[in-house]
This record gives sequence, structure tokens and C-alpha cells, in this order.
Amino acid sequence: MSTLICAPIMVDDIADALAIAMRARELGAQLVEYRIDAVFHGDGDAQGIAQVTQLVEQSPLPCIVTCRSASEGGEYDGDDAARIALYEQLGTMDHPPRYIDIELVTYARSANLQQKVHLAVDHPAKSREHAPGLILSLHDFEGRPANLFVRLHELRSHDAASVHKVVFRARTVRDNIEIFEILRDRDRPTIALAMGEDGLMSRVLAPKFGGLLTFATVDAGAVTAPGQPTITDLRETYRFDSITPSTRVYALFGDPVAHSIGPIVHNAAFDSASHDGVYLPMRIAKEAGFEGFKATLLELLGTDWLDFAGASVTIPHKQHLVRLAESDTSRTWRIDESVSLCGAANTLTVADDGAVHITNTDMPAIVSLVREALGDDLSGVHIGILGAGGVARAVAAGLARAGANVTVFARDLAKAETLVGALGKANACAAPWDDRFNTTCQLWINATPLGMAGGPDPDSMPINPKEIATSGPLPTVFDTVYRPRITPLLVAAHDAGWGLIDGAAMFAAQAAAQSRLWIGEKAPSNDFFTRLAHEALATKP
Repeated sequence: MSTLICAPIMVDDIADALAIAMRARELGAQLVEYRIDAVFHGDGDAQGIAQVTQLVEQSPLPCIVTCRSASEGGEYDGDDAARIALYEQLGTMDHPPRYIDIELVTYARSANLQQKVHLAVDHPAKSREHAPGLILSLHDFEGRPANLFVRLHELRSHDAASVHKVVFRARTVRDNIEIFEILRDRDRPTIALAMGEDGLMSRVLAPKFGGLLTFATVDAGAVTAPGQPTITDLRETYRFDSITPSTRVYALFGDPVAHSIGPIVHNAAFDSASHDGVYLPMRIAKEAGFEGFKATLLELLGTDWLDFAGASVTIPHKQHLVRLAESDTSRTWRIDESVSLCGAANTLTVADDGAVHITNTDMPAIVSLVREALGDDLSGVHIGILGAGGVARAVAAGLARAGANVTVFARDLAKAETLVGALGKANACAAPWDDRFNTTCQLWINATPLGMAGGPDPDSMPINPKEIATSGPLPTVFDTVYRPRITPLLVAAHDAGWGLIDGAAMFAAQAAAQSRLWIGEKAPSNDFFTRLAHEALATKP
């Protein structure tokens, strides 16, 4: 059975809830969950009972009815007996809900409550046609329960449950592995999901591990639990309908990653090439450092049944990947020459023999774009690089190797000197930040986060073309920032008549190179990635 898409609906108004359910059906959901804890208030609430009954009778899709208690993240704080009495009434309808969801802690509270629940559901000891199934659930909105396996054992001890549901907030990407193990060890239909940004992987990969359903909303602002994607994102961006047990998993490692256009572009490339893979953002927190990055990546690589096949790596983990490749002896690592030149890696590929290949696709992407703008022969071309971080190292290494004269400008001159020294190139030098005002360059490259939306200074630019010395033909500016596509620096350079290379072009070129490593000769062209990057940035600013 295919994993279902269930649209959760927090019910405030019956007509609105039914309209949302209709929209969910149009978008491709096969099931809806009505969260009724805001409209049913307990004993004596005849209006609430009538509303819920109407909702079930008129639902355009099979439904789950959930009156979630406040103790497990819901809004219902009334009497349990009243809630169970409502479930009994729903269970005796001519067309009852497909499922009723009850928390394990409520169900296990007393034998009397259990007996009343059994009257409402399809209990093994009392078979009744058209009775709803019982979803027995446990939730933890704080993190992985310390006693998870004890609670799992208790959950599995109750035969009346048609479905088990386990949901907790993911603290790291690694918590998803435990979610998948719960699905793999299931003894009946199971819903196992991780909440929060770090739990997206569990929601998208539910079909790979046989989950009964995953939750996805009609609108981004209508979540009933943190981390729920929209139905559109699930089906279109992540190709949910095509995920199978054999689907390969690719990652974007970094912090932050939630707003990256990488999933849009790479998943579209997989679709274009009919490649059985899915690309997911997997945040590894800055605070985790090298040890956190190492633990996460080694666990993913060591979990054979996950089919982890590759990754893009971005700030702040590019150097961590190199350090791991150079120190880990548990597997074979192949380090590309570009990594040695750049001191950083942004791409990982797992070969069929299990060896892990790392490379840096930023460097060749940068060189190719500069050659398109300035000509194939870069010998003697003077290029100013603004910044001395990981991107600057890739820029300087590639262009100095191509014969250009590069000057690295940085606020921390010592950092720029260290970068240049690592290159070992006579045609590369470091300079104080303020020297950029009186230095003439044919190309300026912004390798800082200045001007980046969501960055430390989104309205700034590292140089103002009006204040930069020029002689001869006007320079070109290359901004490696791609969000927004048109940065303050590009606007100012355009107004000054300079040539322009935007960050979207760099993103597309390096992503196309990654795709060739993962897909092979069927990978789409650079033009495909450029078009997708522009479209994604226009719709996901």
C-alpha cells in the first residue's frame, strides 16, 4: 500500500474546514485529519457534537477525527469521558470516520475508558462493519522521549490499535534514523514522524520505509505541528509520489538550509533524468562543530538501508568535510585535486563500491563564468577578491591557477595572508580592506555575505562602484550571493555601467557539476540549472 498524504485541519468553522478538505483533495491528499479540540468542549456540548457529526458526514475525503488533549499539544482540556463518548457516537454513524486518534496515555488510564473506546472502533473481539480504526498515538513536542522504547513496547501491547503513531521533535537529523527504524520494525500500519525543521526528512521519506501516511498542509501557515510541509512542496519539490524503497537519498548539509533553492533545482534534475533519488535539506547546527558533522555524516554513511548517495555541503561545514576525509579510516575516501587547492569541499558522492569521493564544484564553476565574461585567456587579468572565507579560497585558487593576478582584500589581513600563503602562487597576494578603494581591477568578486537576504547586513555591499578607482574599460562585478538574485552590489554596478555576473549563475554552474557527478551523462545541461535557479529565486525569495 502506498503511503498516504493526510492534510491536517485545525477546525474552527465547519464550512471553512470542509472547504479546506476539498482543496486538499484537489491538491492530491487522500485523507484529512480533523483536529476538533477547538470546537468540542466536553460534557454537554451538544453544538460541538452536532458540528463534528456534520463535518464527518460531509467530508470530501476519508477522515481521521482527533480531539487532542492539552497534555499532548492540543487544545482540549475537558473530561476524558466526554471525549470518549463523542468517539462512541462517531463510531456508530452510518459513515463513520476512517480512524479515531487517541493518545496512549489516555487509552491506558483505565480499563473502563478502554472498554468504551472498544465500543467505538473496529476491535478484534467485537467485529463490526464500517467501524473506524483506532490510531493509538504518543507525542513529545520537546524531543525524543527518554523512555521511547518502554513506551513503544506499551504501545505494541494493545491489540485494539489498528495503527500506531509515534511523533516527537527532532533535535538533529540523526533522530530521523530512529524514526525509520520504528517503521522498519512495525508489526502493523504505523505513522512515525519527527517534528520541527530537522524532521522534514522523516516526512518526505515515509514512503521509502512503509509509513502509513505523512502529514502535509494545504497552506504553509496552517500547520498543526511544527515542520509540516505543504502538499504542493511534498509532491512537486520532493517528488513524494515517486519515492520507493529503492530511492537514493541526497542531502544539503549546512546551517541554515531551510530556504535553499537546492531541493527545487536538484529534485527537478532528478525528475528530468528519471533518476530515482530525492534531495533533502539536512541542517547540522553551527554549534555542533566538527564532531557533530562527523557523527551525522558517518551515521548516514553507515546506515546501508538508507541508500545515502551524496550531498552538497555549505557553510559552515566545507572544511569539516575535508578534515573528516583526511582523518577517517573506517572507509575509503577519494579527495579531488580541487579540494586540496581550495582547502574545502562542497560535494560528496558515494560510489557503488562504497568509497566516498569529495570535490569542490565552486572552483571550476567560478572559472568558467569568469572566462565567459572576460575571455578564455585570463593571464595577467587583475581580479580583486573581497573576503577571505571559504568561498574566497575557491575563487582565489581557481583564478590564480588559471593565470589571473588575484588580490584578496579582507578586514582581517592575517586571514587573507594565510589564504594566499596556502595557495603558494606568485600571482596571488593579500591586501588590507581599505586598499580596495585605490586598486584598479578588471573584475571584482564579492565572496562575503554582505547583501545576502537573511545575512548579517542585507542592505550593504563590500564596494561602491562610485568610490572604486578605474582606468580603461569599466570593470565587471561578480557577486557570489544569490539571494536575492539582484543584490545591492549588482544594482550599484549596473547603474555605474559595469559588467555583471550574478550569484544565481554561479549556483547553477556548480549545481550542474554536482548533478553530473550524481546522475552521470543523463544529467541536465547548465542551461537547465540556470533556468530553474532563476525561476526558484523568483518564487522563493
